[in-house]
Amino acid sequence: MKATIKYIDLFAGAGGLSEGFYSQGFTPVAHVEYDKAACYTLKTRSAFHFLKENGKVELYYKYLKGEIDRKQLYSYIPENVLKSVINAEIGAENKRIFDSIDDLLQNETVDLIIGGPPCQAYSVVGRAPLKHKKDDERTRLYIQYGRFLKKYSPKMFLFENVPGILSAANGQYFRNLQSYYKRLGYKVEAKLLNSFDYGVVQHRQRVIIIGWKKELDFSYPTIPTVSKNYRDSIFSDLPLIKPGENKRIHEYRTKTNDYLQSNAIRNGIDFVTQHIARPHNEKDLMIYRLAIDYLEQGQRLKNDQIPNEMRTQKNISDFLDRFKVVDNEPHTMIAHIAKDGHHFIHPDKNQLRSISVREAARIQSFPDNFYFEGIKENQPRTSAFKQIGNAVPPLMAERIAEQIKNILDND
Repeated sequence: MKATIKYIDLFAGAGGLSEGFYSQGFTPVAHVEYDKAACYTLKTRSAFHFLKENGKVELYYKYLKGEIDRKQLYSYIPENVLKSVINAEIGAENKRIFDSIDDLLQNETVDLIIGGPPCQAYSVVGRAPLKHKKDDERTRLYIQYGRFLKKYSPKMFLFENVPGILSAANGQYFRNLQSYYKRLGYKVEAKLLNSFDYGVVQHRQRVIIIGWKKELDFSYPTIPTVSKNYRDSIFSDLPLIKPGENKRIHEYRTKTNDYLQSNAIRNGIDFVTQHIARPHNEKDLMIYRLAIDYLEQGQRLKNDQIPNEMRTQKNISDFLDRFKVVDNEPHTMIAHIAKDGHHFIHPDKNQLRSISVREAARIQSFPDNFYFEGIKENQPRTSAFKQIGNAVPPLMAERIAEQIKNILDND
């Protein structure tokens, strides 16, 4: 029997990348994340995995239904499982993080490090001056990632980011990254992948940087593409809801379909959680209806085409695609969805709203039993949208993990 492959998840977010690796049999040692709400999400997901593996998953479903609270849920989970989620800032708190990971490792080795540092800064480096010291620090997070490579010396690592990381500062940023990781003893390659090619119902381009120890006879794995899937595969079975609806659980509207079943999105759970939508004012709803009309005619509504009586803001020329309906091939999910839903309008005029938390999660390929937490309990809509928008789609992560597993298993 082969030993499990142990990994550390840095800049873990809600755990989308980790979910893909876990589903392929990898064993997480630690998840390191600065955002407190995301850490609760990671703890709750770790609780789910523990309870499922120990035949007690009904306790998790009791929590989803509101029959027990979060504190009660966590009381059923061993301390070392909950402690595997480390709420700390990488860079500023490295010593504390290292100490926590060392306690969890118990002198065992790490095979793999995965993670994607916050990417907002990479899209502006080299194109506009950095206005804040914090922005500059974010462009150097690859160095902090390297501190973990240096300390734990994994056989491989995976570093995920936005396409801009390759062109930032006219490519110098990526060259620096590559050179630094080579000095640490790794061969490094990067490829641009689109999640739509790997089963995710969304066009989302990401750079996947993979490194491996120089002395190992590895190469960048080929990630097989799969058949394309479309919006109706993830929306059609969900119940109809109105703007502002905040019900804790719903029943599915129809039976499952091949896509949801084969990709374990609708994975045995018989109720829907977090199918909650934000409220909207009347002017926004008028614009939403107009945007849907345009899409039904094969066009996109531009901001300067909105009648004056519907307008809610004065700036017309900026953000021409401010209002966008989710099309048959959904566009990239972004964290801005936490601020407003204008860029993710549901295509059904009878519902006339922006998409729900659960619909956003499905666009990102999260399974229906994945619960997004807030710092406080009970329907953390804004926090959930932010975590989903920043996440790596688990299904894409799983396709990559499958190939990395093949490499490490054959070492």
